[in-house]
Amino acid sequence: MIAPVAAALRDRLRWKLVAATATPVDGNGVVDEAILDQYLRGLVTDGADALAVLAHTGRGPFLDAATRDLVIRRAVATGVPVIVGVGGRPGERTDEVAAQASGAAALGAAAVLVFPVGSDALAHHDAVWRAAGLPMLAFDLYVRPYPQAELAALLEHPGVAGVKVARLHDAMACQAALAAARAVDRLAVTGEDRMFGPSLMWGAQAALVGLAAAAVPVTAAVLRAYADQRYADFVAASARLDRLAQVTFTEPMEGYVRRMLWIAADEGRIPESHAADPHGPALPEDDRARVLTLARRS
Repeated sequence: MIAPVAAALRDRLRWKLVAATATPVDGNGVVDEAILDQYLRGLVTDGADALAVLAHTGRGPFLDAATRDLVIRRAVATGVPVIVGVGGRPGERTDEVAAQASGAAALGAAAVLVFPVGSDALAHHDAVWRAAGLPMLAFDLYVRPYPQAELAALLEHPGVAGVKVARLHDAMACQAALAAARAVDRLAVTGEDRMFGPSLMWGAQAALVGLAAAAVPVTAAVLRAYADQRYADFVAASARLDRLAQVTFTEPMEGYVRRMLWIAADEGRIPESHAADPHGPALPEDDRARVLTLARRS
């Protein structure tokens, strides 16, 4: 049985675009509050229905507590639902993740996105639920995917409103996870930047994607067209988004964060000085020009 607060979030996010936000920092890894505020508000203005902060795209596992609190506060101030990523650090304890979730609740978050764990995921989620009382999205992430039986058990937890599926290139696993969510009336959320359009056809009913860390209208157009059953528009919009995904979500895959920050800067969302990703890999010299050339055509 799903808890009322989780059911409310499930229904609130259905057919909504949740932008998995980046965290703009300067070359020293420092966040400027005014730049952050402008960035987050711009995503909402351009079509993001909700914001996911401190998740994979936002480098949440690497940020200190004070920076995390600042990001949550500025996101909540936009007025849209805010989903906060909790966990994701190597060697972390469940009580530490539960404390992050409790802190997010105190700052006004609507939900938490729980990074996957390698053992006893159900107990881990239950501890987060008991500590914070916030609805949860499970996270079926390609670098630490859940076995099908374990994901099914998570989806039965009363505090789990749905699952964000981000299997990257495993179409069959994506289809199975989306079907598992819908089978128990949880929200099937696509996090599939490289399979965005197909994942909607496979049963996703909402999106939480790093592609919406910038280029929000391009991403929103695909979801809106599918939800409205404007299928010719959906095909055309999907083709545009796929071309963008091909140059942003590519090897080295962790470089996608910096690529999305480049686009955000090119769109005027953030200054060039805050398009850094100190936690990402080095990228080829021609990467930026290639990404921006395609983004400007989308």
